[in-house]
Formats: sequence, C-alpha cells, structure tokens
Amino acid sequence: MKNSVDRELPAELMTKLNYQGFESTEIGHPEIQRVAPKVHVSTGDNKVVDSVADVVKATVKDGMTISFHHHFRNGDFVFNQVMRAIIDAGIKDLTLAPSSLTGVMNDMVIEAIKAGTITNITSSGMRGSLGDFVSHGGLKNPVIFRSHGNRARAIEHGDIKIDVAFLGVPNADRLGNANGMAGKAVFGSLGYALMDAQYANQVVLLTDNIVAYPNTPASIKQTQVDYVVQVDQVGDPDKIGSGATRFTKDPKELKIAQTVNNVIVNSPYFKNGFSFQTGSGGAALAVTRYLRQAMLDNQIKASFALGGITKPTTDLLEEGLVDKVMDVQDFDKGAAASMHANPNQQEIDASWYADPDNKGAMVDQLDVAILSALEIDTHFNVNVMSGSDGVIRGAIGGHQDAATAKLTIISAPLVRGRLATIVPEVTTVVTPGDSIDVVVTEYGIAINPRRQDLVKALSHVPGVPVYMIEELQQLAEKKVGQPQPLEFTDRTVALIEYRDGTIIDTIKAVKD
Repeated sequence: MKNSVDRELPAELMTKLNYQGFESTEIGHPEIQRVAPKVHVSTGDNKVVDSVADVVKATVKDGMTISFHHHFRNGDFVFNQVMRAIIDAGIKDLTLAPSSLTGVMNDMVIEAIKAGTITNITSSGMRGSLGDFVSHGGLKNPVIFRSHGNRARAIEHGDIKIDVAFLGVPNADRLGNANGMAGKAVFGSLGYALMDAQYANQVVLLTDNIVAYPNTPASIKQTQVDYVVQVDQVGDPDKIGSGATRFTKDPKELKIAQTVNNVIVNSPYFKNGFSFQTGSGGAALAVTRYLRQAMLDNQIKASFALGGITKPTTDLLEEGLVDKVMDVQDFDKGAAASMHANPNQQEIDASWYADPDNKGAMVDQLDVAILSALEIDTHFNVNVMSGSDGVIRGAIGGHQDAATAKLTIISAPLVRGRLATIVPEVTTVVTPGDSIDVVVTEYGIAINPRRQDLVKALSHVPGVPVYMIEELQQLAEKKVGQPQPLEFTDRTVALIEYRDGTIIDTIKAVKD
C-alpha cells in the first residue's frame, strides 16, 4: 500500500487511513465527538499523599496508559522517580504516552521495556540510547510518533486515553491548583501538560513547593487533580534550556539566518500585523535578531509570535515589536520569567496551539514559520526523526503543525560533516513537501515550484541565489559523495502520523 508521498505501508499495521496529501486531506469535519475523563469525585480538603510509591499503588494497574509532560526537558526529575516506583511495584503492560521523551528518561524507559512494564509508547520523539534501542527492535510494538497538535487531537478523540497523568509542577496547593511560574524549578507555560490535566482519568501532581490555598493564577485547577505528592526536587531549571538558547557564532549558521531573514523581508508577508514562529537553536535565535533589526528599519510590528518561546522573542514583546506572545512552552528561564511578568504573554494549551480538529488553532493564523531539518529531499519532504544511519534521533514536535503557515521556511546547512542534508529521498517522511515553501542553505535557496508567487518575489533579491532543489542536492552530493544505502529489516518499529491522524510513513528496524 502506497500513500501520496510514495511510501510503502504494511497492510497488517494499517488500522488507520493513509496520508492522502496536504491539500486533499480533510482537516476538520463538520462535527467531532470528543471524549471526557472519568471523575473520581472528591469533597475532601487535602489531596496530599505521603510518597510516590503510595500514589502509584493507588492509581496504576496493569495495562493502563500513563502520561508525563516534557516542560522540564533535560532538567526533569519527576519521570524517573515515578517510573522507578512503577517498575518496583511489578506493574506490567503499560502504554507510555508523554508529550515527548528527553535524554534523562532514556535509561529508565529501556529498563521498563526490558522488565515488561512498558510495551507500547506514543510520543513526539526520542533520542540517544532509547532511540537506538527501539531502532534495533527493542520494543515489542511499534512506537506511534505524533506532532504536538496531533497528540492534542488524539487525546480529545480518545485515540490516546490516559488513565493516569503524572505532572511535575514548581508549585501547587493542597488541592492541586498549580502553575509553572513560581518556585525553584520554574519553566513557564504548562501548555502540553494542560491536555493531560483536562482529559486524564486521574491526575497526580508532583511538586517540591506546596503553597497556601488557594494558589493563583491556576493553570491546572483543583477540579482536575486527584492527588498531590511532595518530593524533594521536581527539576533543575538550569537544564530546561539545555543549549537551546545559545547564540551562534558559526559563520555558516549566521549566513543561513541572514538569508532566512532576507526571504522573510522580501516576501509578501512582511508587513504590519504579520505573525511568526521561529523556534530555538543557534540559527533560529540569529533569525530573531536579524528580524528584529528589519522590523526596526522598516517600522513594522508583528501581531503575535507563537510556539516554543525564548528570551529573544519575549524581548521583542518588551520592545513593543510584537503585540502578543502565544506560549505553549518556554525554552529558557528568561522566557519563563517573562510569562509571569507580562500579561501579553499568553499561556496556551497544545489544542489551542495546533490541534487540527478544533474550532481554530493558532497555527492556522501563522504567516511565517522557520523550521529545521535533518534531511530534505528533492520533493521538499522533510525528515526530523531519523538520522543518516536510520536510527531514531529526533522529534516531530510542532514541525508538521507550523508547516501550515503561509510561508514555511526550512533552514539547514547543505551538508553536515560528511553527510548531505539535501538528498534524493529522505529516510523518513515526517512533514510533507507540499506544505514546504522555501528551503534555505548557506549556498542559496530553493523555492517549491508550486509557489510561483514566491519565485517571482524572491528571484532577484540581492545576495540570495535561487536554485532548483535538484541543483542543491547535486551540489551536496558533489561535496560528500553518495552514501551507502541503509539496510533495514522487514520489522516496523515506528509509525509516523500526520497531524490529522493518518499514517505518512513508517520506520523499519535497522539491520545489525
């Protein structure tokens, strides 16, 4: 069975529809029936439990689905505490459904898989030792990878039915009113956790900071919470950014960022009231700096910035260059502190951010999105999931979601080391090429032929050479040569969903 991006899909695994194309796929239907959680009614005046082991004993049973959020990123101390208690309790056959998995969780997840505690996983992504373990067939059933918007959709539809959500927070009162803006481990927006709090059958908050009741502002409310557990430390706020906010000095990254800025400024979308999402990482932060100067030079202000937020973006808010910041996740302490201080930085949940099956997601209003890539092919398909060795080492995140912007730009170097970034065919299709408009490298840009309006607007911009995507691929190949073809087994280790829940690609086990 092949889908519209020419990917062969195993019929025995296809319990869902195959991806049928960016423009032909029906996003949204006349009516959607959402699910609702069970409610364990509580009229008591204290939900505080003595230990993680006690709350696991009270909530988790064989065969359940459990969830976590990843707002602490590599500073997370909650996940391993909870999973240790679950493994030690001898619980089996769980589905692990976090908003994403970070490196600090890897060893514990592998241990849980080997113990039979975890037999299914759905996540935005995975990296490191866990990605390698799964890529070599370590998990019994295929992982399902979903974008942030698709996870929200799947939870609301009941495709992911969370039995118990374990949510780390930097503060909570005795009944479970909590936010991410005060305490020792502040991370700002609780955007991904808000979905779990609303739809899980049971919600457990873990915090190192129980405060006086009632705790306001309350992002998570006492009406949603079953238990509160006080732990010694929920996370390390210094590791939330984990390098995501470094300012690059790399000439190649600066050249790419400058070119991205030139594409934006010379596009039809750079005008008063435009909206954008830039992301994190060295090149993305450099884009924000160049864009700031262009906005000052042209006396242009943006209506809103969206997505994972960094301090350079909140600085634009403080300067009055951006009217609103719509914040689903903060990538550094500066952005988290800004949300507490500035009422124009609005916390939003993942559904509001990017769910394709609601009454209007923020991504639907995006003018410009700047995204990264591990690979791009000559059909403009993008891989952000698997490496050049075929091993899982990435995350969908909001990539597919933000690619619905009016101008979607992929920024990437032409080659990384001895590996081409622009290739004849990507290893894994994550974001379809018909949703990508411009690819930017340090050598120049390629414009999707379906966007002849952009070809006309960008063909004569000084300092921005325009190539066919095939020319950039051939240039990359000339520099690094043709790699040996990857070898995979017939076993499917992961399914890649598009944001509407259809299957866009699969990942096979790497041949040893």
